[in-house]
Amino acid sequence: MEKELTGSERRKIILSMMQQSQTPISGSALGKETGVSRQIVVQDMALLRTEGYPIMSTTKGYYLERTEQNQNVRILKVCHTDEQVEDELNSIVDLGGTVRDVIVNHRAYGKMTAALNIRSRRDVRVFVDNIRSGKSAPLLNVTSGYHFHTISADSEVILDEIEEMLLRKGYLAKRLPYEQEL
Repeated sequence: MEKELTGSERRKIILSMMQQSQTPISGSALGKETGVSRQIVVQDMALLRTEGYPIMSTTKGYYLERTEQNQNVRILKVCHTDEQVEDELNSIVDLGGTVRDVIVNHRAYGKMTAALNIRSRRDVRVFVDNIRSGKSAPLLNVTSGYHFHTISADSEVILDEIEEMLLRKGYLAKRLPYEQEL
């Protein structure tokens, strides 16, 4: 008979699995590996987050967000139509970027941010499908298409390539003086 893991032991195994994985791991897979239900894994994730671990959730599962030492981050201002959302996001992930969030700077409501964590074409497809379902609209609509993305990548070179591509496609927008602090 196998000894049941304590919560602490189980969370160490879950952390180890996420540290070794290059892709998100589903709650079901983590539960199966540690002998608990997906719901217990959800609770473990909440506990690990309170301990300061940068655990991110996507439609594909959980992953540990890379530390700033391993990731280069840039906030870019862009402007495009709803129809161009898919092309913009695919172009960024195809070059190796992760779209961490979308930010709008609304004159009445102020700064609004929504986490995206889009890392692949599959993530883009899921996001775009959710928008097309009619249940939601892109946040860019409240600011006439203007918005910001926090983009991370493994190198400054990749971020430069992403910025050049956005400029070439006409998506990159010039920041206004009051937007410099974003």
